[in-house]
Amino acid sequence: MRNRRITIAIAGLSAAAIAGGIAIAATAGGSTALPSTAATSTTLAPSPTRAAASPGASVPSTPVTVRTAMATVGGSAEIILVDNKGLPLYFYKPDTATQSMVTGSLAALWPPLVASAPTTSGASGALKVVSTSNGQQVAYNGHFLYTFVEDTPGHVTGQGVQNFYVATPGITAIGSATSGHAKVSPAPVSGGYGY
Repeated sequence: MRNRRITIAIAGLSAAAIAGGIAIAATAGGSTALPSTAATSTTLAPSPTRAAASPGASVPSTPVTVRTAMATVGGSAEIILVDNKGLPLYFYKPDTATQSMVTGSLAALWPPLVASAPTTSGASGALKVVSTSNGQQVAYNGHFLYTFVEDTPGHVTGQGVQNFYVATPGITAIGSATSGHAKVSPAPVSGGYGY
């Protein structure tokens, strides 16, 4: 009776292990777990039959590249643009609509926002991609967008630092009839980065 229970237990474990990607080799004296390359490669590869089995299931979408959020900028609460991680987005005043002036060590402090197919939520400005030395750089109303290494989600620390300003949903488009530059809030006292 005991050997029969062990045999049933080994058979059950083997079936479960094979379904999980491991084959069990049973011998008269015991069992050894060995990796099964056939089972492993099957479990790691995407299964087209799963997608076909649930045609009504929604496919997870990629995160929104640019969205809006409330933040305190220069002591005032305002709606700003943030990236998919919630980091505040900035524009660099010397940039043009076709050329990013942020490269090298400046780009290390102010990483450019890059995406091949950017999406937006909560903002109605024009979003596009421009090929620059930084890659497929995202521009909003003609302004290239950047994050700041000192920021955390919801915390703006780079306003007015090194000629960078927080991007807002209503930022004036570069080259519009009303203004060639975006409206900017006054810069707060810098934390040592205003050189």
